[in-house]
This record gives sequence, C-alpha cells and structure tokens, in this order.
Amino acid sequence: MSSLRVILASSSPRRRELLTLVGIAHEVIPADIDETERRGEVPAEHAERLAREKGVAIAHRHPDALVIAADTIVVIDDRVLGKPRTADEAGLMLRTLRGRTHRVLTAVAVARGTRLVSGVEEVDVTFRDVSDADIAAYVATGEPMDKAGAYGIQGYGATIVRRIEGDYFAVMGLALGRMVELMRRLGYRYEFGGRISE
Repeated sequence: MSSLRVILASSSPRRRELLTLVGIAHEVIPADIDETERRGEVPAEHAERLAREKGVAIAHRHPDALVIAADTIVVIDDRVLGKPRTADEAGLMLRTLRGRTHRVLTAVAVARGTRLVSGVEEVDVTFRDVSDADIAAYVATGEPMDKAGAYGIQGYGATIVRRIEGDYFAVMGLALGRMVELMRRLGYRYEFGGRISE
C-alpha cells in the first residue's frame, strides 16, 4: 500500500475499479467542472483540457496529494458522442456505431500541488453489426445511460464489440500504462503491489 495520499478526481466506478485492480489505495473526490465543448476545440484537446481541469481543481484543494484525473470521449465522423440523456438518444448512438469503427479518446492527468502532466490515449473500437432488437434490449438494461457513446465495454456492451486496437483499459476509462508513465514524469514510481515511491 502507498503511504502517499492518492486522490481519484472522478466518481466513475470503472476508474475506481481500475486503480484498485493495480493495488493503488485512493480516495474519491470528484471534480465539479464545466464540461462544455469549446468552439473550435478538436476532440483530443477537449478530452485533455477536461482531464487537466479536473486535476487542477482537486490538486489546488489538496496540494499534499497525488491527483489522478481522466476524461473519456467517443468520436465518430468527427462528432463527439457524450453520455445519452434519454433511452432514445442511447439507441440512436448505438445505431450510429454499429458495424463501424469509432475512436475512444481517454485523457489522463496527474497532478501534485502546482505541477501537472497529461496525455491522451487513442483507441479504435469496432462494433458488430447488431440488430435494432439487440440495441433496444441492450438499452433496456440501463447500462448505456451513464457512459460516453452509450456502451460499457466491461459489461453487457462487451458482446457488441468485434475488435479493439489499443489499450482496453483506456476504453474502460483510465489508461493505466499512460497513467504510470505520467506519474514517472512527475517523479513518482509505481511499484507492483500498488506502492508509489518518490
């Protein structure tokens, strides 16, 4: 266990699960920021800016802690698909994605005090050509409703994915390899078992 205080600036249960998977003890303190896309902002810039703003917001309030923040977006046809607001919107998103390849962008930011580093992991995900009935049944489970692009790769949504090219954990919401690399850039080393040393 790490003696360094680690804060996850996210309420995502998937991100919490991934930090736990690699043994990093952490607190959860979600960052409340405006996630509106800015005019002229390309998707990767948007995701990275949000991750950085989340990291800065929590690091400012807890300068003693190592803060991990992330943001995940789904992009198809140069359009960002956020979290669906209704079941109908979820169905529309899934019909747009079916049988096609889309891109998942997960930005990760690591901060301590006034120091901040960040990066973006890009993954191509291809869906099976699922039927309207399958899409309706999936939406009815409720799983798509709090997820970018209206699917969760670690849940029922795994059955509609045909191929992933890139970091599976980035699609779940936290690119662990990128996170460890960013920690190293700040001067912290992840040790197997979950300890983080300076």
